[in-house]
Amino acid sequence: MNLKLFITLIVLVLSVNVFAQNKGKALLDEVSKKVKSYDNISIDFKYTLENLSENIKQETRGDVIMQGEKYKLNILGVTRLFNGSKLYTISPEDEEVTISSEGENEEDAITPSKMLSFYEDGYTYQLDIQQNIKGRKIQYVKLTPIDSNSELESILLGIDAQTKHIYNLIQIGKNGAKTTLTVNSFKTN
Repeated sequence: MNLKLFITLIVLVLSVNVFAQNKGKALLDEVSKKVKSYDNISIDFKYTLENLSENIKQETRGDVIMQGEKYKLNILGVTRLFNGSKLYTISPEDEEVTISSEGENEEDAITPSKMLSFYEDGYTYQLDIQQNIKGRKIQYVKLTPIDSNSELESILLGIDAQTKHIYNLIQIGKNGAKTTLTVNSFKTN
């Protein structure tokens, strides 16, 4: 009798986990489909880096304009332009322009052009908590890297339940560093 109860509990737990994973992926797919339907997007955001073990807390603002794979990103005094094949990094302070392929230095980085598709490969998904933030219901989806050698422990993607737009992205590293990107304004077309 105890064995039947144990097996039933295991099946129930696995079913709930698969359900949460499927719901998480469905929500991410819905957001991605909606955002890809726009001709272009302009986002102003706040970027926060916290590493308590190193006593670091850095906050800054930035903005990005995206059209398909192309983007113009301004953050930390640097402008990054991606034309679909080449990435131009412009640093006025250093009076320097660097030209490279987008993926040369950032295999694991979530760039603007990957923002809506990075989750499709290499992660498991699970619905996480729903929070009420400034009168908005934000549903979090937790993404966990499949690769055990990843420097990331997890990513929490906050999605506005009403608009189906990304509210924030919280990246948690295995070293304890936490990077948060919070959308201040989201304009389309």
